[in-house]
Amino acid sequence: MTPADDRILELIRDRGNLTPKAISDFGGPTRQYTSERCAKLAKYGLLEKVHHGLFGITDAGEAYLDEELDASELEPADDAE
Repeated sequence: MTPADDRILELIRDRGNLTPKAISDFGGPTRQYTSERCAKLAKYGLLEKVHHGLFGITDAGEAYLDEELDASELEPADDAE
């Protein structure tokens, strides 16, 4: 996890489902970097792909932001893209 990952998760929690471009527009990392990180965060269950290019936060993502979940304990999902 990186500080940028925290920012991505916070923006999606605060603003609802977002695309990487929208995350960048709201002050997050660049669109390309955000796109890569959203895919990785989805692979580990912190985000979910709502639609092509649109991500939402999961309960695990909320728990991570609330410091109720240690991200180092997460394993990649077999069916994640």
